[in-house]
Amino acid sequence: MSMQVSVKPEVSYLTALLQQCRHKKIETQNLGFVQQLRDRAAAIVEELAIPTRRDEEWRFTDLSDLLQVEFQVERYQSTSLKFDISPLILPEAIDSRLVFVNGIYAPELSSVRSLPEGIFVGNLAQFPSQHHPAIANYLAKQQGGSEVFTALNTAGLTDVAIVWVSKNTRVEAPIHLLFITTTDEAPVIYQPRVLVVAEAGSQLTLIEHYAANVEGCADIPVNHPYLNNQVTEIWLEENAQINHTRNQREAGNGFHIGKTAVTQARNSRYTNNAISLGAKLSRHNLEIFQMGEGTETILNGLTMVSGKQLADTHSIVALNYPNGISNQLHKCIVDDRAHAVFNGKVFVPQTAQFTNANQLNRNLLLSPKARVDTKPQLEITADQVKCSHGATVSQLDPEEVFYLQSRGLNEASARNLLIDAFVADILNRIPVTSVRQRLSQCATCRTA
Repeated sequence: MSMQVSVKPEVSYLTALLQQCRHKKIETQNLGFVQQLRDRAAAIVEELAIPTRRDEEWRFTDLSDLLQVEFQVERYQSTSLKFDISPLILPEAIDSRLVFVNGIYAPELSSVRSLPEGIFVGNLAQFPSQHHPAIANYLAKQQGGSEVFTALNTAGLTDVAIVWVSKNTRVEAPIHLLFITTTDEAPVIYQPRVLVVAEAGSQLTLIEHYAANVEGCADIPVNHPYLNNQVTEIWLEENAQINHTRNQREAGNGFHIGKTAVTQARNSRYTNNAISLGAKLSRHNLEIFQMGEGTETILNGLTMVSGKQLADTHSIVALNYPNGISNQLHKCIVDDRAHAVFNGKVFVPQTAQFTNANQLNRNLLLSPKARVDTKPQLEITADQVKCSHGATVSQLDPEEVFYLQSRGLNEASARNLLIDAFVADILNRIPVTSVRQRLSQCATCRTA
């Protein structure tokens, strides 16, 4: 008598994705360690499944829509595509720009001519071969590599966008990493990978931008779903400083699963400005690991969703050493039937004495059917610390709207002015002027 073994759809779906990823070849030869990374990650993926709402870390985020789409891996094609990227180019980074199209490095769209000595910005194939052992010390070495989507990205790793700043090098121009997705009728999975290493005493401003090449506004669904599963690894060595802005602006029918993993050495300073506006469904896992005393971590976040969008932000700040500073402010604006999720964790163990950690999530609901789930968490076992956390969920204050109307504004203008002020609190912290202005225009358009 034969027995049938049932396989959960989450398992079979992930297996199919893994098989697709294994078809892609490494772009650079003579990098055996990359194949070893892929093989180890594939072995991890084979033991996992796509998360469901039964998993605690995903209980507010339903991936059932994702499971309805059979994604294929993009086969190699020339990136000399006939479209204009000028609207996406930053004037401050006109010659410090690295562009990937559909996960493939596009040298004809990139320009790094203005960068000084002491910094490398390019892809894995361009990285000097004599320094490949250094790459092996950092690539896929962050904690949390066994998370299912992170492991899937590593299992399909073919190329890497690399930013490497040498010791005591200060880079004045912002580095713009631009990842463009072209929507197609066939659902495709893309898996960009970024590695940033800031050696001791170095300073860098980084703009990481995920965009879609569509006609008109990217918010409008075009019925061409795709999955962008990306991973960014950032290493700050002693006394290094990085100001990092991450702009997720996928198309209206796209899925975006992102990971930013950061390791901070002694006396390093890291700022993250995470902006999430696009995609039908998005998730950003932001993980900070303190590896020395005296670190400073500033996390600024803004999520704006409408229609039926779902945007999920999960952050972890693990403070393991004394005298660390962590400040996090994440804001969500939710309209129509959209759904925003925030889950922030801050760990302060006994070894992290004299830590100063603050976390706040503020949410603004613009319609009766808008939804937000927020779960700030602060776990402290150290006794000599200053720590706080909290969350607020509110609507526009009718009294504030009435006050502005009494000053001559109509109701719509009064509401928009209050929303603009709510947004500006985050956007004004972005150090690159053109990025601030473009995001401000986009936010105004969304709430008009």
